[in-house]
Amino acid sequence: MQYEPIKRILGKLFSGPPFMRRLYYFILDLILLRTWHVARALRSVSRLIPENARVLDAGSGPGQYSWRMAGMNKEWIITAVDIDNEQVKDCNDFFYMKGLSQRVDFIASDLVNYIVPDTFNLILSVDVMEHISDDEKVFSNFFESLRNDGYLIVSTPSDSGGSDVHSENDLSFISEHVRNGYSVKEITEKLSKAGFSDIRTKYTYGKPGYISWRLTMKYPIKLLNISYLFFIILPLYYIILLPVILILNIFDLYLNHRSGTGLLITAKKLQ
Repeated sequence: MQYEPIKRILGKLFSGPPFMRRLYYFILDLILLRTWHVARALRSVSRLIPENARVLDAGSGPGQYSWRMAGMNKEWIITAVDIDNEQVKDCNDFFYMKGLSQRVDFIASDLVNYIVPDTFNLILSVDVMEHISDDEKVFSNFFESLRNDGYLIVSTPSDSGGSDVHSENDLSFISEHVRNGYSVKEITEKLSKAGFSDIRTKYTYGKPGYISWRLTMKYPIKLLNISYLFFIILPLYYIILLPVILILNIFDLYLNHRSGTGLLITAKKLQ
């Protein structure tokens, strides 16, 4: 399935007046389970970094997480990096209109080449690493770009059904993915090789989350790949299913999963 064209259309739909972009962020935060898990991880790590922290949003996309982090702490200086020039410009325009351009800056760059040594206290990377072939180089860049005692948070599909791949013959649900997902062992070894310590992994998208993902992502994207006319009925679809989605997300957030289609990883650069 093609996901990037749909993301572009949504971005254009909610561009323009700032309230439309804020509405877009609100909807993403409300229905997408990954934002619930990432928000929880951010709250935990925020207590462990300086009040005036430097933060990197690595693979910032439409700017959803930069917006959240800018609201979490008004002293954080945030650099957001994405490979999509058009998306970077749109985000810079929006954050400028909201008076945040002095502490949130979007840069067009490839994470394989982006490295600014000893700069950041926190690096956040959400649903990015599954798109990058040379992931070990990116992990190394992250390590070099962190200050001592800095933290890395990564959200990515797991090899336990991530990208909706459940057997060797399955194809990734998102055709833009270069890998279907990480095992705990693989990502731990790669982060250790890059120099990280205190690596902690947690499965997300357990049974409740997997159902939520199908309702919020899989079925709508399948419909939109048939015809963009389904954009017309999607608001009603989400309104009807919202109570179910919220209950599923709450269960997934607070249950401990032995397995799941997502992984949330935190790691530290020790002195």
